[in-house]
Amino acid sequence: MKRSRKPDSKGAEQARQQLPAILAAASEGRTTLITRHGRAVAAVVPVSDVRQERPASLQALAGTGRGFWGRDSRKSLTKLRDEWNR
Repeated sequence: MKRSRKPDSKGAEQARQQLPAILAAASEGRTTLITRHGRAVAAVVPVSDVRQERPASLQALAGTGRGFWGRDSRKSLTKLRDEWNR
């Protein structure tokens, strides 16, 4: 669903006062830009425009740190911990 309509724009204070109307517009598929001193700082967009991602599995990271701590990881970690005890 492509939108050709230009997003509405509201100043931060105006957006604060009109939040219920901005949320209603988002539920109808319209985007509202919120500006501060004339520069866009945020956007209230329809939730359908937000890409929903599933959390990544940590299984894909298994083994990726191999060698990160040197040949003897125990020595490396002990050395790092000792720095905190100074």
